[in-house]
Amino acid sequence: MADITGLLDGQFTLGIEEEFQIVHHETRELHSYVSQLLEETTEGSILRERVRPEMHQSVIETGTGICRDIKQARAEITELRGGLAALAKKGGMRIVAAGTHPFSDWKTQEITQGDRYIGIVEDLQDIARGNLIFGLHVHVGIKEKEVAMALANQCRYFLPHILALSTSSPFWIGRVTGLKSTRSEIFKRFPRTGIPGRFESWRSFESFVELLIKTGCIDNAKKIWWDVRCHPFFDTVEVRICDMTTRVDDTLAIASLIQALMGKLYLLYRRNQAWRDYSHMLIEENKWRAVRYGLDGQLIDFGKREQVPTRVLVEELLDFVSEAADIFHTQDELDRIRALCQEGTSADRQLRVMKETGSLKAVVDDLAEQTLLGC
Repeated sequence: MADITGLLDGQFTLGIEEEFQIVHHETRELHSYVSQLLEETTEGSILRERVRPEMHQSVIETGTGICRDIKQARAEITELRGGLAALAKKGGMRIVAAGTHPFSDWKTQEITQGDRYIGIVEDLQDIARGNLIFGLHVHVGIKEKEVAMALANQCRYFLPHILALSTSSPFWIGRVTGLKSTRSEIFKRFPRTGIPGRFESWRSFESFVELLIKTGCIDNAKKIWWDVRCHPFFDTVEVRICDMTTRVDDTLAIASLIQALMGKLYLLYRRNQAWRDYSHMLIEENKWRAVRYGLDGQLIDFGKREQVPTRVLVEELLDFVSEAADIFHTQDELDRIRALCQEGTSADRQLRVMKETGSLKAVVDDLAEQTLLGC
């Protein structure tokens, strides 16, 4: 009972950030329209409070509030997607959820004129300008910083499994890239990305950040873009590895999986147990396999020292987190993970549509429809 009480005591709340493409209804190309969309949001509406621009004018991000459970998260996400789509439609636009646009070229996209984005472009040049990608970020509330660091260290092992489930970027500037998550390879050009190393304590992480700030590498810790990080300003562990998931149900399934994983690792922590530690270099090997093959490949089981089909390891992960999922009442959402393993991810669906139609515009149309399912 003590374990369960600790889980439900105002912790393991959810915050979900989704990055959407703004696409012209007729051309199906990305369109620089975020400023107009933001002007259309009305005072006091959920959109005014929960939407914000990103570096490119053809990108818009939504963020839920602090959600006490997955039901509240579902309500907010569906309202945000539906409201955003309605506003976009007024201007002849659509919103699309996927890790990359199938054929638009980053060189034709306008940069948002905010100090933060101008500074990033000045620092990173074409690496920033070419970062026309879209991700899903999931925050899980953890009150104690030392606990948050311990869970962030341990969950690194499972990040490739989660990425494989979210893959939605098989195209780049009109090409089939051969990757299920092209977004991941584009983003790795940024500094301070990828699987982080292990930190012995919260203080050791703080010392790392302080050194980077002192030496002029960064001006604040938000310019650390690892696949998982203890958020520098919120009491959360933030998982950032995912491609933007196309369907609402997929977003909620992956958010539930991340929440249940954190919950299970916390239960082990309370029992003086922990998941075995592996170096970020080994975990990066599995990340590459997820990038390349999605659910169709094999990941390395480092304990067994052998390759195992990714779908088998995902099923093992679901078994591992089931105790926490029962506490959070999210087994229904995790059933969607099993459906993904059978149906394939958004990347797989996009490739099927392209094969059947021969048209990348048809891929965009299908993505737009899938984005609003359940809204």
